[in-house]
Amino acid sequence: MHLPFRGATAQPARPAPTPAQRQAHRQAPAPASRRVPGRRVPRGDDRLREHRGPVLPGWVGVGVGGLALAGCAAVLWRAGVVPAALVAAFGATPRAYQGLRATHWPPLAFLGVVALLALGGLGRSRTGHAWVLTLFGRYRGTVRRTGLTWISPLLLRRRVDVRLRHWRSEPMPAVDSGGLALQVVVQVVWQVKDTARATLAVEDHTEYLAEQVESAMARVLSQLPADAFHEDAPTLRDAEAVGDALTRMLAAETEAVGIEVFSAQPIRIEYAAEVAEAMRRRRVAAIDAKHRDTVLSSVVDAVDDTVHRLTSRGLVELDDYERKALVKDLTVAFYTGRSE
Repeated sequence: MHLPFRGATAQPARPAPTPAQRQAHRQAPAPASRRVPGRRVPRGDDRLREHRGPVLPGWVGVGVGGLALAGCAAVLWRAGVVPAALVAAFGATPRAYQGLRATHWPPLAFLGVVALLALGGLGRSRTGHAWVLTLFGRYRGTVRRTGLTWISPLLLRRRVDVRLRHWRSEPMPAVDSGGLALQVVVQVVWQVKDTARATLAVEDHTEYLAEQVESAMARVLSQLPADAFHEDAPTLRDAEAVGDALTRMLAAETEAVGIEVFSAQPIRIEYAAEVAEAMRRRRVAAIDAKHRDTVLSSVVDAVDDTVHRLTSRGLVELDDYERKALVKDLTVAFYTGRSE
């Protein structure tokens, strides 16, 4: 008879779980404390999405500014401040100087502020560039309009290059699946798609792109060997496949900062200087071995065809010993001739 440990309370027997309960227990997710988070692709801030910013045609600012300056000139003319020679040049009647009174300052201040805002907001937007507008650190929109434009001078402007661009890296270190050191040069064709994220979601989107290129290249190149000397297997010499994998990975990594990657292609994959000579000798040996295998296969086929023709046509009758001797002599003769 089984007795419980001293001090323990006897527990009622639990019914055995049903098969459905055991299956549900196996499929239940692991507790949060036991989950091991893996590498995740960064997600962009949903609040940072490019939208059109407040902008007016440049002629509006020029017109309003001109009218405000004309109003200031009229107030000064009524006060007699404008020199008589200048007034006569415009065909107006000079007025005696009466001094600026208290009633003159409010319209002068108002018109001066209007002129300052109207003319201070004028700007020239070039093709292939956009303005990212912020007010007190908050994103207010993007202006992609070109030519003379008016943007409120209260908004802070940041110019972003939205043209199609390409970047060629310096030789970067990497390793293949066998751990051999490589030097790789990559060319990336990219463009800023979302100016808000490219400017505000990261400190420097060009530097971010360069670092992501190096990271993605290291992950892609470590999955395949640089060369397969003695077997027909995928290698890093397949530039099309390697470029497609690198482009997909880099596009996923840079989407969060508003960059669209069209192509990321390794244009040169070489062994590092410390292993280059050894791998060159190994490649030469592999080519030589492959050549010898090809020559030997063709010689064996030729010898077999020759012996078969001689015996099938009744030209010679050979026993086993004579057949082996003939095969040996023909193999040596054919191999020597093919090698030369």
